[in-house]
Amino acid sequence: MLKQRPTRLVALCALLMTASLALAADPPAESSQVKVTTNMGEFVIELRPDRAPLTTANFLRYVREGFYTNTLFHRVVSNFVIQGGGHDATSMQLKSPHENVFNESGNGLQNKRGAVGLARGDSPHSGNAQFYVNLVDNPDLDPVPTRWGYAVFGRVVSGMDVIDRIGETPTGAVGQFKKDSPLKPVIIEKIEILSAGATAAPPAPAPVPAAPHDTTILSPK
Repeated sequence: MLKQRPTRLVALCALLMTASLALAADPPAESSQVKVTTNMGEFVIELRPDRAPLTTANFLRYVREGFYTNTLFHRVVSNFVIQGGGHDATSMQLKSPHENVFNESGNGLQNKRGAVGLARGDSPHSGNAQFYVNLVDNPDLDPVPTRWGYAVFGRVVSGMDVIDRIGETPTGAVGQFKKDSPLKPVIIEKIEILSAGATAAPPAPAPVPAAPHDTTILSPK
């Protein structure tokens, strides 16, 4: 039995080398993180294409097109959410988005503090470009058997202090916004994908019937 050990050791080494070569041959995994640069600091979002493939593909489409450059966080509600990505920072006008996206709120991801979701209006499938970040746990935004929820597609993994600063900014009526708008503009300067490996275009999200561009996140509180 002792004489068989070198043979087994050689076989084990060969197996490990084969596994290592196989791993090295695999292409690196696509990055699932984007960096959001604002005039109040930066934060990083980790996306979840495994749980929200349509919503993530939709978001990355806007990122690649530069849609979010020079847009506003136009809505800030203390102890609730910050919302933005749809209004031009210079004119405050709503930018023209692509088609709406099917609501993926039943994907198991919850509206916990730091979770990032797709904003929408009354219609469950009315989300397109605007997104929000939860300042606190908001279980009332999750789906229940009797109604749709708000689809979470990522979470803030770095820069939550920036999110909190934005969440504490003074708000009121500004221009067309009747309430909850930062008195000093909070501007999304750019959003960029953190890895070149994530530059390939994703499949186009399946279109859903158009709905009015009312993307106010309705607080049940």
